[in-house]
Amino acid sequence: MSVSFRPRVCLCVLPLALLAACTTSRQAVYQNEAFGDTNTYSHVYLASAAETCEAARRALLSQGYVITSSRTDAVNGRKNFQPNGDVHAEIEFHVVCAPDSADGKNSVAFVNALQDHYALKKTNNAASVGVPALGSVSLPFTGSDDSLVKVASQTILESKFYDRFFGLVERYLPASERLSEKPQPDSLPAPDKPQAEK
Repeated sequence: MSVSFRPRVCLCVLPLALLAACTTSRQAVYQNEAFGDTNTYSHVYLASAAETCEAARRALLSQGYVITSSRTDAVNGRKNFQPNGDVHAEIEFHVVCAPDSADGKNSVAFVNALQDHYALKKTNNAASVGVPALGSVSLPFTGSDDSLVKVASQTILESKFYDRFFGLVERYLPASERLSEKPQPDSLPAPDKPQAEK
């Protein structure tokens, strides 16, 4: 007697430790990590690491983010959103600044943003009433407890989202190069001397 097996069908008589092999062939998330693109989450600035992180802190503040921690080499910020009454979203920014040159005048900012989604969960309360003939009976009443439950969490992957942030950080960097273009007091033309009255 011959037994034929169809592809992708597992015998479920295996021990529990091997039941993972009975799942359908789903590609693991880490297989999409090519570690090739370095432009989405990083940007080089012509400023020191401390100046870059300070500019990032001001950029987040200007957009309504609450700064949860701030150091000379790292900044974290959080902002809450509510698309509708039952859905709550939160974006958390993580910025790390590191020197990118031997003299420390250039730096690179590494940025990633995490987006969490919460849903409103309602739990009805019930009260137990003891009845001698029936025993304990649970009777629901109108009260309910509302709580937010995290339903999703994902790193934001869109490169344009980070490009907008990098551009805003650029605006808050010290404009030392503009100061060098301004005429210095020595190079200012001397004021015209008043002519002596005849």
